[in-house]
Amino acid sequence: MRYEVTDDDTAMRLGSGDVPVLATPRLIAWLEAATVRAAVPFLGTGQTSVGTAVRVEHLRATRVGGEIEVTAEPPAAPAGRRLTFTVRAVDGSGQVVATGEIERAVVDRQRFLTPPPGPGAGR
Repeated sequence: MRYEVTDDDTAMRLGSGDVPVLATPRLIAWLEAATVRAAVPFLGTGQTSVGTAVRVEHLRATRVGGEIEVTAEPPAAPAGRRLTFTVRAVDGSGQVVATGEIERAVVDRQRFLTPPPGPGAGR
């Protein structure tokens, strides 16, 4: 997945810093989006995946107008319902911007969205 950094993606705009460069929260959102796509082959009917852990090092600043390509490498052998993806972001000049891991859990979509019973339920 490829993105161009805009003013809306900066640390200043997102409140995560005071410089006009790619914000870490936006970068993590892009990396997570790549894991959502990469998780699809591991999902059965009625399943989805949800993020459970993020370990990312943001190594290099990217200015507005810069291009970022993000990738998510799926696990070779999934561990049950946990999927750990190796993630990476590279800028237009080929420099590594970020590396890390993002974990997702495979869940039943309907069960996940159903609220737990409240106090007194079933009485």
